[in-house]
Amino acid sequence: MLLIASCALAQEAPPAADAAMGMAGLRGPYDFTRDGSGTSWHPDSTPMDGLHTMSGAWMGMVHGFVDGIYDDQGGPRGATQSFSTSMLMLMAQRPLADGSLGLRLMVSGDPLMGKEGYPLLFQTGETADGRAPLIDRQHPHDLLMEASVSYSRDLSARSSVFVYAGLPGEPALGPEAFMHRLSGMDNPEAPLTHHWLDSTHVAWGVVTGGCTYADVKLEASAFNGREPDQFHYNIEVRPLDSYAARLSYNPTHDWSLQTSFGRLASPEELEPQVSVRRTTASASYNAPLAVWWQTTLAWGRNEPSAGPASKAWLLESAARVAAAHTVFARLERVGKDELFLPGTPLYGRTFTVNSLTVGYIYDFLRLEPLRIGVGGLVSGYSYPSELDAAYGSGPVSFMVFVRARL
Repeated sequence: MLLIASCALAQEAPPAADAAMGMAGLRGPYDFTRDGSGTSWHPDSTPMDGLHTMSGAWMGMVHGFVDGIYDDQGGPRGATQSFSTSMLMLMAQRPLADGSLGLRLMVSGDPLMGKEGYPLLFQTGETADGRAPLIDRQHPHDLLMEASVSYSRDLSARSSVFVYAGLPGEPALGPEAFMHRLSGMDNPEAPLTHHWLDSTHVAWGVVTGGCTYADVKLEASAFNGREPDQFHYNIEVRPLDSYAARLSYNPTHDWSLQTSFGRLASPEELEPQVSVRRTTASASYNAPLAVWWQTTLAWGRNEPSAGPASKAWLLESAARVAAAHTVFARLERVGKDELFLPGTPLYGRTFTVNSLTVGYIYDFLRLEPLRIGVGGLVSGYSYPSELDAAYGSGPVSFMVFVRARL
């Protein structure tokens, strides 16, 4: 459906995209290109993917991707699997009463891969059956990832106030979600740092209010802190038991900075008595080189109400070096304390894991804005020798994939 719609509307894309470039943002009187996932910001110079259309006062956008992936994770704990990940986002925006009304719907076909998700060494978080945690696997996203409405009202030519509500939605915590960051969206692997930075990007109940002034945004959210459960097709209504606040600053057209703090009440289904205080900071830079080149440096710290605190670092970069060629890389360092089940000798211990991923995509078919390509990536790891018995010495993982992106 995504591919059919994109081809049918492709002739309208150039004039609509030009018109969208002149629109104000969803949260205030700034350039529309600044808006990222949820209420996050990215650099103003970030290229606009997707199909853009205009109908009267309404501007619409369709954006998405489908990846068909063969995954081979190395070492004794590795596994192989063929699967697909996908996302489709529909957005509509119009001026309204000295401000802007925005609607957003985002869905994913990830539940089709099964509740256990896909193999990914050293990844942890969530559960597939409500009884045991996922270890060395990445959970699938819910069918419904976002259904939100927002309204901003301009106070002056440089300032605004806004409100955003979603079921589900994304609270004001962390950098832009990895599926939407230009520096990371071409990498089909979920970051190992996901649960330190942006795991709240699908929260079942979010209300955010904030204000902007020129290149600064201050916002606060009340949301439900529980991560999605193993039932990925349902709609959940949960209390707003958690809170977060974020300060964002775009000092130039090419930079976006944020720092945020939140308290997540009972984020893990298997440890409902444990809350987490999360602190994050990040910087994204879009270099005016090649076609585009964006880099993100991010840091996160989780402090649970029971157990030791842990930190995570991420440095990722991606560049389209020519019309059909994209390269990407991701370097991570994270303290993992969920790699072993209760009753095993290493249960509860924190191990520092380093991961490096490099990859490449060749777009062999371009029907703008639709791009179809093939790609691959290789990942390597370093970790304490105590983990050799479980993970082997120097495992190497790889993925090969076919991608369609709109």
